[in-house]
Amino acid sequence: MKPPSSLQTSEFDSSDEEPVEDEQTPIQISWLPLSRVNCSQFLGLCALPGCKFKNVRRNIQKDTEELKSYGIQDIFVFCTRGELSKYRVPNLLDLYHQYGIITHHHPIPDGGTPDIASCCEIMEELAICLKNNRKTLIHSRLSPTLPV
Repeated sequence: MKPPSSLQTSEFDSSDEEPVEDEQTPIQISWLPLSRVNCSQFLGLCALPGCKFKNVRRNIQKDTEELKSYGIQDIFVFCTRGELSKYRVPNLLDLYHQYGIITHHHPIPDGGTPDIASCCEIMEELAICLKNNRKTLIHSRLSPTLPV
């Protein structure tokens, strides 16, 4: 549900005002088949669970419960701690831990790219997860768009 345009936050709002209600739709996960790289697994991609920014009003508890119900075992998080606070989910990594989800936190500032050593570390961890048939998800802040 979207508030009337007179109540919508401006483009530069840091989302300090609380919304009337959180979004009730299930968190959207895109499943990327890895068959092109000789892997039978799928890799999940989604937007930041619980994110509250501009017109996005996710519910952190509901989103995390949904991820757990989908059988997600490992999550790669690329948001910085500052970004997690900005998007109103400063305790997201702790919540994942409480739900028994292994978190691989590799902070990459919005718009930035990791250095080669960080890329190698991420790829090694991801390869281990997939080799061990663990249901794995990657998220940053933005919602992914995958070609069909």
